[in-house]
Amino acid sequence: MDVTINDIETYLSEVKDAVKNGRYRIDRNSKRQDNLNLFLDYVIDETKAKEILLSLTAMDFSEILQNEHPGYEYEQLYVFGKDVTLLERIGNAERVVSLYIKFNKLEYCYVIVISFHEQKYPLGYYFR
Repeated sequence: MDVTINDIETYLSEVKDAVKNGRYRIDRNSKRQDNLNLFLDYVIDETKAKEILLSLTAMDFSEILQNEHPGYEYEQLYVFGKDVTLLERIGNAERVVSLYIKFNKLEYCYVIVISFHEQKYPLGYYFR
């Protein structure tokens, strides 16, 4: 993968503009149970999720993946990781949670947050 920090900063700038303007959604359906679990396991709402997305930097970038779904192979998915402090929904402990965040930025700068959940495996960070 040949990507520069400037490439990622430009990509993130477009993603953040979309988020600020409400042109995004976090997938939360039966195929995205891990995303649902984050909202069930921790005290997190749309405002907090938006805050996390807007806090991403190029240093949080991990990799670019090709979309493997038939008909969408031309799409590139960008993966980021972010450590955030969240309050457990059951109990009262705050935890530092390592998130796995994967975007698909569509035409007209609409962003689908495909993955927004706890990391299952540690990520490697491209610029660290």
